[in-house]
Amino acid sequence: MGSLMSILDYLLGFCGAISAFLVVLVIYGNALDSREDTELYLNQKEQEVMAGDQPALVGRMNRLARVIVIVAIVTGISLLGTAGFWAWIRLYKS
Repeated sequence: MGSLMSILDYLLGFCGAISAFLVVLVIYGNALDSREDTELYLNQKEQEVMAGDQPALVGRMNRLARVIVIVAIVTGISLLGTAGFWAWIRLYKS
């Protein structure tokens, strides 16, 4: 029974680490989003000079959104797996 509890500890540690990573990604995405929301009113010449980083920022946000979705799915699966393993241990113990 001790080895099952140590496996559960590792699973909980993995869930905590992947959840923390997800939180960091979401915070970083919100920081990028706040930069993207800034509206610039530029004429054509100013737009060519100053607004060159906006398409790159939008591309980075789109890639980050895909990564966030993948990490969220992995987090959900690991949490469900850990909860199922915990329930199996409780049923096995009694």
